[in-house]
Amino acid sequence: MEARRTDVLRDSPRMFDSDLLDKLSRVHPAVPVVIFAPAIAVLFGLAAGRVSGLGFLGLVAGGYAFWTLSEYWIHRVIFHFEPEEGFGARLHWIIHGVHHDHPNDPLRLVMPPSVSVPLSSLFVLAFYAVLGPPLFLPFAGGFLAGYLLYDMTHYHLHHHKPRTWIGRRLRELHMRHHFQDHTTGFGISAPYWDRFFGTFSRIAERDKPAAEPR
Repeated sequence: MEARRTDVLRDSPRMFDSDLLDKLSRVHPAVPVVIFAPAIAVLFGLAAGRVSGLGFLGLVAGGYAFWTLSEYWIHRVIFHFEPEEGFGARLHWIIHGVHHDHPNDPLRLVMPPSVSVPLSSLFVLAFYAVLGPPLFLPFAGGFLAGYLLYDMTHYHLHHHKPRTWIGRRLRELHMRHHFQDHTTGFGISAPYWDRFFGTFSRIAERDKPAAEPR
């Protein structure tokens, strides 16, 4: 029975009748690294020498913090907007519902480049419009680094067994989101936003494990 349940959680169905579109909906977890790591390096490289050292670090940290906040609200508001029928229901299933139905499919755990590249480009353009050059460069690099960390963390939590205390805690919180209460636990790589916005799992709070001894 457990083996059958594992198979169901892993084997997500086709999303599209088109073989090409369905293939594009399945992404190897290395793809975000191949795409975004060079982009982050370019942004940081272009900022080098044009922004002071402290300014660079502050903007990178600001971009990362802005990503974590975006991660929380995108997951909470967009991914969990769940119309009951019609096109909206179909769109929700494509965007996020399939992941909740089949959370162990390794090829549907990171965002497809057909979505992540245009969306991240819009964010970078917005940073350019608000901050201007060269300040937008390290801010955008920090933002994209946060996104890449999120994607890799999400994959890790589903397909590995974290050995560190923080890794196990992040996995526990995310699995509670999947299997106990999907109205809590929207911050995957940054669960502190759940505490700030009042969506931290009450069960996880009650059962909070003790930190490992040093």
